[in-house]
Amino acid sequence: MPLQFTIGQSSLTGPRERNEDYVGVVTPVSDQLSVKGALIAVADGVSGNAGGGEASEMTVRTVTSDYYATPDTWEPLVAMDKVLTAANRWLIAQANANRDMAGMATTLSLILLRGQRYYSAHVGDTRIYLLRDGKLKQLTTDHVWDRPDMRHVLKRAVGLDQHLAVDFAEGALQVGDVFALMSDGVWETLGEKSIHQILGLYDSPQMICDHLTKTAIEKGSQDNSTAVAIKITHLGEDTLYELLAGGKHLGVPNKLAVGETIDDFEVIDILHESRASLLYKVRHTKTKQLFVLKTLQPLLATDIDSCNGLLNEEWLAKRVVSQYVPQVLPVSIEKRSKLYYIMSWHEGATLQQRLDSDHHFTVAGTAKIGVDMMRGIGALHRLNIVHRDIKPANVHLASDQRLRILDLGVALSSSVGKIEAMQNPGTPSFMAPELFEGTLATAQSDIYAAGVTLYHLLTRKYPYGEIEPFQHPKFGVPIRPTRYRPDIPYWLENIILKAIARDAKTRFETAEEMLLALEHGELKPILAPARTPLIARARLVKWQWIAIFSLFLNFLLIYLLAVS
Repeated sequence: MPLQFTIGQSSLTGPRERNEDYVGVVTPVSDQLSVKGALIAVADGVSGNAGGGEASEMTVRTVTSDYYATPDTWEPLVAMDKVLTAANRWLIAQANANRDMAGMATTLSLILLRGQRYYSAHVGDTRIYLLRDGKLKQLTTDHVWDRPDMRHVLKRAVGLDQHLAVDFAEGALQVGDVFALMSDGVWETLGEKSIHQILGLYDSPQMICDHLTKTAIEKGSQDNSTAVAIKITHLGEDTLYELLAGGKHLGVPNKLAVGETIDDFEVIDILHESRASLLYKVRHTKTKQLFVLKTLQPLLATDIDSCNGLLNEEWLAKRVVSQYVPQVLPVSIEKRSKLYYIMSWHEGATLQQRLDSDHHFTVAGTAKIGVDMMRGIGALHRLNIVHRDIKPANVHLASDQRLRILDLGVALSSSVGKIEAMQNPGTPSFMAPELFEGTLATAQSDIYAAGVTLYHLLTRKYPYGEIEPFQHPKFGVPIRPTRYRPDIPYWLENIILKAIARDAKTRFETAEEMLLALEHGELKPILAPARTPLIARARLVKWQWIAIFSLFLNFLLIYLLAVS
């Protein structure tokens, strides 16, 4: 069941000529509520500045619309930071472009409710309160000067400075929680004791808001009075949202034979079988369209982590809308009798299959593969997804020469919790050196794997030698690919060597940087990576060398004393 809550809101102009407060409430339904959450915001245009009302309205409108346009794989606080930064720049640009709007700025307090957690962002002197178990807590800090005569002067506001400093916070939700967002026209007039009393007085959030704003005006508030209240009535599902919860009842299918059907799909061929998963080529029984069905081996039917891992893979793949990644067919959990997911079918073969069939990759063809591969990897990284298993077997080249990156089975995204079944870091010969030290995979480790992939396509060798499972390799100086293929141009060799550098800091920083290097090619060649000093290659620190030298010197002195 999704997160459930009730909301009330009230905004009164009071003695002012116009209402410069603005309220934004976005409560999506179904999957959007589970994935992105509900967003509630209150803004108060800075009094005394031109365009205060415009600033509050446009900031709330911008944030509430742009947040839902951010990728689903972004963490809520990351997404909010991005849209708030953009809103701040927009306000400053409007103020600079229009003299009448010079100095336009606004406070902003917003709260995001999703699953079993809340996330807040705050700047200025609007406030967020939480009433839980009868106790009232102020969740925000007023950004005003401490001096008594300057407590109405803001230190921070949207549109006030080029650099926007926002207070972010998050916490767990509880059934019965009451959140209240309000402008200073309410909290400053009423005080915490009255606010506490009113929040506990009604079950209806709308009655709470009406009472707060009306009482503030009656008690002499000289500002606009705005309040929004939210009461939590039922918690949603956590982590992988409702997909994991809805998939709990689905069992792993028995191994399917050609000609068998599962729901609306008929098995045409068995494409791939590993120790953990099965891939089938299937045809929709009604539309006759071809797809790929991925499921688990029957032996893993009772392995909850593996089942959750497959659902996580589907969730991530759904959110990658790119021509460089197979697209997931949206089949609802309710329409599936077993645990699987469906993705688009493309005629062709993986790079590994082409290698196995003795295909010869030319320099130009490999450079083109590198360009497309980095575009695909870049699309994943922009969604905060690290693939962790880039290799020829997971790169597909279709008959129309379209390249696609396959298998997000061990991919990691910062937006979801870790699943034990996903902890396999990848294929040893394509793993970056830091991964063998237990470091978490990053964009640089994907870039490393892409570099090894290009190296292997050209030479059928590995830069540091083939690495077996459970082996703890020592990484020295990589063998230059021109040793095996003298026809490789220096510019392409330099790109590959930079990508496979032992030290992650000396690799390309982003997939886009490596993409640009490949696109520019010989026109703007990069320099060859500097050779690693002997002391670093041997993994010895300076004092060890000093100790060896001292020992040698002592032996020499002893020898000289003996012969004299």
